[in-house]
Amino acid sequence: MTFFRVVAYLRYLILSGHRKGHGIHSPFVYDLVSRVFRNKLDPDIVLYIEKIRRKMISDTSTIEINDLGAGSVKAKYDKKRKVSEIARYSSVSRKYGILLSSISKEFGKPYMIELGTSLGISTMYMALASPDTLMITIEGCSKTARIASENFDQAKVKNIELHKGSFDEVLPEILDSCKTPGLVFIDGNHRREPLLRYFALIADNSGNNTVVIIDDISLSQEMAQAWREIKSHSKVSVTIDTGRMGVVFFRESINRNHFIVRY
Repeated sequence: MTFFRVVAYLRYLILSGHRKGHGIHSPFVYDLVSRVFRNKLDPDIVLYIEKIRRKMISDTSTIEINDLGAGSVKAKYDKKRKVSEIARYSSVSRKYGILLSSISKEFGKPYMIELGTSLGISTMYMALASPDTLMITIEGCSKTARIASENFDQAKVKNIELHKGSFDEVLPEILDSCKTPGLVFIDGNHRREPLLRYFALIADNSGNNTVVIIDDISLSQEMAQAWREIKSHSKVSVTIDTGRMGVVFFRESINRNHFIVRY
């Protein structure tokens, strides 16, 4: 873990609170933290996804990566990576997978978008929690997309639509052809300028009920700066910092506020 991430995590521990919603004066955020954040996901879903994760962690085969964005700081930036390394360092953890599930179940309709499929762990957490909602996921690397597709088939998930290509090309097409998304999860590029560009495009196409979740907001100084700029975006009303992920709402009826919540 880098020095910046250590400092960022210590700051989060000091400033975070409201683990069960106590002390939050916003009725909307209180309900979100006390009810949605604490939702219990079907344990069979968790066990099944984690079984697939373990299979990926034990896979020592090597694939060639076409990484269009900046990935995990723990993962090597070589052209070739072990599947086990991607599963261990670039996939969302079980804890935050469950959080994604809870939020997707509550806000996912009419459809969800994910930028950065990787091996499909986070995709399955969201899709299986909301099986009647279309889950559109975009992956720039064809080799990891192939493995993700195999994982979806193994899990028998029917509501996932996988697109291969760059976010800059695929995302505008999806937003142009579909209704306003319920949820967007951004996890495929950890650089400030592209993240702000994707967020601005999503904000322009968002509705009052849209929620945007951004992974690794404390990964680096660059990501922390992007998170600060996103919080100050004119359309943003409420943000929640959970340590690893930032949750963004555009609700016009809510007073502008920012929360750091222990999760």
